[in-house]
Amino acid sequence: MCIQHCSTFIGVSLYPLCAISIICNILLFFPGWSVEAINNPAFKMTPEVLYLGGMLGSGVMVLIPAIYVHCIGKPGKCSNRCGMFLSIIFAALGVCGALYGLVVSALGLANGPRCQYLFISGRVAWTIPFKLPLEFLNIDRSYLFNRSAWDRCVQPAGVVEFNVIFFSTILASSCIQLVLCSIQMLNGLFGCIFGTCSRK
Repeated sequence: MCIQHCSTFIGVSLYPLCAISIICNILLFFPGWSVEAINNPAFKMTPEVLYLGGMLGSGVMVLIPAIYVHCIGKPGKCSNRCGMFLSIIFAALGVCGALYGLVVSALGLANGPRCQYLFISGRVAWTIPFKLPLEFLNIDRSYLFNRSAWDRCVQPAGVVEFNVIFFSTILASSCIQLVLCSIQMLNGLFGCIFGTCSRK
C-alpha cells in the first residue's frame, strides 16, 4: 500500500474511534441514565470518569493527529518528507492520548463505580465497593466475574453495567487507536526515508 494511502486510511479510521470515546466519556457523566450526578452536588461521581480518559486522551489528543495524518494522505504541500516527519510527532501524540485513555478506562474497569452500596450488615453508604488493594488484585476476586454483587449498588440503578459497557468501549477504542498511531509512526518514518508516492 502506498504511504499516502496508508496515511489516509489511518486518519479516516481514527475519526469514528475518537467520536466513540468522546461520546462514551460524556455518557459516563450520567450514570444509570440519571442526570442526578450533574444536578446534585452531593452525588458522588466515579473518579475515573472525571479523569476524562475518553474525552481528552482517546478523544482530543487522538483527533488532532487524525486530522493531520488524513491531510498528508492527500496530494498537496503537506505530502512530502517534512510532512511525513511531522506525522511521526503527531502520531506519537496520538499514542500518548490512546495510552492515557487505555489506562484510565482500565482503572475504571478494575476499580468499579462509586455507588450507594448495600452492605451485608444492612448499612448503606456511598463508596467504591469493588476496589481491591493493588497487592490483592486478581481476576478471581474481581467484581467483573461476580454479577450477583452488582445488585448491591442500589443507587444509581444499573451503574455497574453502565460503567462496564462504556469503560470497555473506551478501552477497546484506545487499543485500536494505539495500534493505528503506532503504524502511522512507522509509515511516517518510511515516508521520511523513501519519500511519498504522489502521482505526478
